[in-house]
Amino acid sequence: MKTKTTRVILLSLVSLLVGVANAAADHKYLKAFPKPAKGMARYVIELPHKDRSEENAFKVELIVGKMMLTDGVNRMFLGGGKIAPKPLKGWGFTYYEVPKLGPAASTLIGVPPGTPKVEKFVAGPSQLIRYNSRIPIVVYVPQDAEVRYRIWSTKPNILIAPEK
Repeated sequence: MKTKTTRVILLSLVSLLVGVANAAADHKYLKAFPKPAKGMARYVIELPHKDRSEENAFKVELIVGKMMLTDGVNRMFLGGGKIAPKPLKGWGFTYYEVPKLGPAASTLIGVPPGTPKVEKFVAGPSQLIRYNSRIPIVVYVPQDAEVRYRIWSTKPNILIAPEK
């Protein structure tokens, strides 16, 4: 019984994820963006719809990195690399490109003998961009990399600075 329930839940999650991926792939403006060049992958982020007046209270942080085997103790990061905004000629849209990622670097904390290796997402360059729910965010990265993102928001009240 447990196995059947687990399968149903897993199949539901897979179908939901496939549906989200297909929704981004079917976005009406996506055809305007170029196909990825050889050795590159294209990531598409479709943000939840918000009214234009609300969107100013949000930002999107793009984080490019890759899954790597780490020692589980030291903090790792990818050096070099930059998220470069590129204009989509004739459309007025912007897409983002990371042509290459730099080498991995880490802190130098001593690792106890026998510590197992851990696979983790190692972040490289990141960038805050404006929130726009009408156009997909398109990011081109090397094939061995991936794109993650966070949505940041502010409080609705704006504070007034005192004049002195």
